[in-house]
Amino acid sequence: MSFNNLDQLYRQVIMDHYKNPRNKGEIEDSVTVDMNNPTCGDRIHLTLDVQDGIVQEAKFDGEGCSISMASASMMTQVIKGKPVEEALKYSQIFSDMMLGKEYDDSVDLGDIEALQGVAKFPARIKCATLSWKAMERGIDQQSE
Repeated sequence: MSFNNLDQLYRQVIMDHYKNPRNKGEIEDSVTVDMNNPTCGDRIHLTLDVQDGIVQEAKFDGEGCSISMASASMMTQVIKGKPVEEALKYSQIFSDMMLGKEYDDSVDLGDIEALQGVAKFPARIKCATLSWKAMERGIDQQSE
């Protein structure tokens, strides 16, 4: 597949998550994190149900650009059912990918790979990482 076709496929994946977000909503009686990106107006409301060290459920609501909302949708998909340590590992891999650093590419990132091109646009990295930072904060809150 040529680079242009791959780039187009990635754009389609991002737009699909933006227009048809997965895990949109709120979990009652859960860890709640609200974060925003004042630079561009993105905001995320993330709720997590973590039991026995496993992310049982993850849902989000918010508003923002296609990158921030698609990233939140992808993030909730990948962390559900995962041990907290694995969810945090995905977050580190994603952060490294966004910063253009070497990252563990042996881990199947699924749709998240579609966001790797964001690294070329420094102003958009905060958009892509907002929900991941919220997840990290939520896990920290839950473990307190």
